[in-house]
Amino acid sequence: MNRRTLLTGAAATASLALAARPTLALDATTLNVAYAGSMGALMEGPVKRAAAQRLGVTMQGRGQGATALAQLIAGGSLNPDVFISVTPSPMLTVLRAGKAKAALPIAKTEMVIAYSPKSRFAPLFANAGKPGAMPWWEILEQPGLRFGRTDPNVNPEGQYIIFTMQLAARYYHRPELVSRVLGPTINPPQIFEETTVEERLQAGELDAASAYKIEPGPFHLPYVELPEQINFGSDRYAEFYSHASLTLGSRTHHPEPLVYYAAVLQGSAHPRKAQAFVDLLAGPQGQAIFRNYNYDAPGAAAPLRA
Repeated sequence: MNRRTLLTGAAATASLALAARPTLALDATTLNVAYAGSMGALMEGPVKRAAAQRLGVTMQGRGQGATALAQLIAGGSLNPDVFISVTPSPMLTVLRAGKAKAALPIAKTEMVIAYSPKSRFAPLFANAGKPGAMPWWEILEQPGLRFGRTDPNVNPEGQYIIFTMQLAARYYHRPELVSRVLGPTINPPQIFEETTVEERLQAGELDAASAYKIEPGPFHLPYVELPEQINFGSDRYAEFYSHASLTLGSRTHHPEPLVYYAAVLQGSAHPRKAQAFVDLLAGPQGQAIFRNYNYDAPGAAAPLRA
């Protein structure tokens, strides 16, 4: 559980490598891509450049909670060329609605706790995990700490911080941990739009926040790594992960692999370009960009079909 700060300068290397290859002249094609909001820095930076350089298209991105995007796509009010979700459930919503035939796994991540360098609690987080230091979960319990997370109704990450704290309560034998750190499931003072959480940490408006491992780096934010038993990043602890659950309305949610999936939508105006875009993400060039932005390989994850 040591602090890590992701160095994203290596991403420039991947972009330069792409630029050094033969490129296609830009045409009038605009490819609309709806993606999980956690991917913003990657999609609007190196992926957008790669799409222009390698495919000759202009990527028009829309980042938002994957659950909300899936509902809009399934309902027919949003019609992008490509959809990229995190966790299987949002993508399965789209597939079962007949909006796509299949989805490829393209990357994977895990849960961490990001924190603000401007926070008065930053020295405590920096030492979390060292012998004799206050553990990360106890820091989150400190009076006055401002914690940020997303809405579990529209964003998978909003669910996963609840799952994480449920497992931490079991792992550390602290049954009151969830209520002490998160309060009620929907706790308005803690809940923010996903695209603003890291900005609030940068500004010092929040002390700490839930995050995927991929998110703090582009904002030069430090973070605390969590044990594999509770970070949802290891296949070895799938059985322990299954102890977490969350009921929202009439539906009970269970943890799923934190895998990103990409699909070409049936109504795409540019199906060949859209497929080429998905292939780029799944191929060696796209995977090199993912690694430079702290995404893990999808591992044994299989394609999804309705």
